[in-house]
Amino acid sequence: MSSSAERDFVHAHLDDLHADLDAWLRIPSISADPAHADDVAASAEWLAAALRRVGFPTVEVWPTPGAPAVFAEWPSADAGAPTALVYGHHDVQPVDPPELWTHPAFEPTLVEGPDGPELHARGACDDKGNIAFHLLAIRAHLAATGRDTPAVTVKLLVEGEEESGSPHFADLLTAQADRLRCDVVVVSDTGMAAPDTPSVVTAMRGLADAEITLRGPAVDLHSGSFGGAVPNPLHALATLLAGLHDAEGRVTLPGFYDRVRPLTDRERDLMGRVPFDEAAWLAGPAASRVATGETGYSTLERVGARPTAEVNGMWGGYSGPGHKTIVPAEAHAKITFRLVADQVPADLGDQVRAWVAAHLPEGIEADVHVPAGGVSPCASDLDHPAMDVLLGSIARAFDTTPDRVLFTREGGSGPEADLADVLGAPLLFLGAGLPTDRIHSPDERVLLPMLYRCAEATAHLWRDLAAVPFPAR
Repeated sequence: MSSSAERDFVHAHLDDLHADLDAWLRIPSISADPAHADDVAASAEWLAAALRRVGFPTVEVWPTPGAPAVFAEWPSADAGAPTALVYGHHDVQPVDPPELWTHPAFEPTLVEGPDGPELHARGACDDKGNIAFHLLAIRAHLAATGRDTPAVTVKLLVEGEEESGSPHFADLLTAQADRLRCDVVVVSDTGMAAPDTPSVVTAMRGLADAEITLRGPAVDLHSGSFGGAVPNPLHALATLLAGLHDAEGRVTLPGFYDRVRPLTDRERDLMGRVPFDEAAWLAGPAASRVATGETGYSTLERVGARPTAEVNGMWGGYSGPGHKTIVPAEAHAKITFRLVADQVPADLGDQVRAWVAAHLPEGIEADVHVPAGGVSPCASDLDHPAMDVLLGSIARAFDTTPDRVLFTREGGSGPEADLADVLGAPLLFLGAGLPTDRIHSPDERVLLPMLYRCAEATAHLWRDLAAVPFPAR
């Protein structure tokens, strides 16, 4: 391995990173659970104090109608220096079911794994680990360059509701647009393909959801007296959902693919360069027997670059012990749709309602609820000069060359499109997560060497972004 002043500083101060994570990860900042509102607020205050401790001259906790966000700014002393805004979140997913955790979810535990030391805790990767490495990165940047201020103005916006759908984030961006003005957004809520495969996320899918209720008889009926003679809403729902995809794995909503931007040959080639062992993926993070999906696309393309529809839950009738012989009055289902470039979440309402209406049997009524908003898809500009700088920064941290840093796509969704739309700045993605980190699952972990490398890469990034000719704003 080669060395650099940035790397030397990072490795000389790993205990600081470990101590920060140990303290922060003990705060159960579960935004989805109102009982943890005080914990989410405490998490914001912890981060604010940590940012002040490392030297940020401006640190503020911004209230929202929900959970608080944290804003920080460290201006560069260099006239005309560009501004980079780091985005992430400090809230975490619920831990249920707690009995499936090997160690308590909010007691950070060091485990020696096959790829190096791992830290297990809820939020270790998603997303506190991805924010904590920035605390070390800016110190490494200043120490390596001998500067008193960063080479670029660095801002951070770390929200507290990402795991609850970021319901107030777009309004916060709009209200604080002047304070958040920047030349580039660095998203630290993603990851890389593998520990030995440096890579850059270039796109994230959007999200829309729907809840469907089918109603048949006005009350539950005795199945012996009425079964076979009146419509059963659970039967109708099962038939409806069975037709959500056709034989080729394509979503059957009318107009669903009308706006989908086709993958270019270049994009497919770039995704095809990412090493992927499907058998290991199935046996490991996917925990599934076979891979399936839309015909004509690879598994990586299906989970990162193609739109999808998934039934998240369906219920109705009786599900208690024993049996209750009824024709139920109602049946329910929740569905989510992942969207890709050029799709619009607002389109899904009419599409779902038209699909349900076209397949509704006689005697069954439907209520379709598609919440307003949703999450828009987003993508990076592969040809932006800031992308070249990012590739170079990651390459240095991984002891490789920029041409060996691969491009991937993130199948999940977040508010990154709002950042790009409201702030009008290009998106870069730099995160330490891995597909094997079990985010949103029991035993979430982060591979600590990934945090070390991302801290170093960020220190390089702050130096080299200063030379990018961003257009005047």
